[in-house]
Amino acid sequence: MAFQIIPAIDIIDGKCVRLTKGDYGTKIIYNENPLEVAQEFEASGIKRLHLVDLDGAKLKKVVNYKVLEKIASKTNLTIDFGGGVQSDKDLNMVFEFGASQVTGGSIAVKNQEKFIEWIQTYGGDKIILGADAKNEQIAISGWEENSGKDIYTFLEKYVEEGIKYTISTDVDKDGALQGPSYTLYQKLKDKFDQLHIIASGGVSQMTDIDKLAEQKLYGVIVGKAIYEGRISLKQIENFILNNN
Repeated sequence: MAFQIIPAIDIIDGKCVRLTKGDYGTKIIYNENPLEVAQEFEASGIKRLHLVDLDGAKLKKVVNYKVLEKIASKTNLTIDFGGGVQSDKDLNMVFEFGASQVTGGSIAVKNQEKFIEWIQTYGGDKIILGADAKNEQIAISGWEENSGKDIYTFLEKYVEEGIKYTISTDVDKDGALQGPSYTLYQKLKDKFDQLHIIASGGVSQMTDIDKLAEQKLYGVIVGKAIYEGRISLKQIENFILNNN
């Protein structure tokens, strides 16, 4: 399986934005039209998209479903959707509006019974475990809360329940453009080799992506580095051509 570069589109008020370390006060609007951004990604050979409803994450319910519907209906991208999915109703709606996978973070900590039910109902391929960490402790609720759970015990439980994908963001790295948390991902890879581990946070240049690919992870989510021109879509296109 070729290493996946997965761009992130983070949504506030229907617009494509980025935050630094999850702080809503650092919001920068990059594009008023997320569909336009998604189509540019697709034109560069990208296959997957990480779509995050930041309004939803704050309000604990899905808000920007129309953005999901528009991107899903007008591109062929495989979309994983996260942010605010806390109920069966929200989960069903997100799948209905075109998401291929749904990422659950806070709910996997706060309502384990429900999250396990989702894995059993939809399968470990459709539900992605959000394992965002600060100092190897799981952080939830838009990273405003420390769960007190260590990432390894947390993942172990859900691997036993059949989870196959995890997105792990090192909160201190996110949006900081200071390089990914290679040590954390190596530990996760060593411990959970069967998991599709998706790195997130800190990517600032193509050499970061090359290094993560060498760690034999499933993929990496890239956001700010693309929007600020540190990594060009042409570079991503070349990477995809050379690694497929």
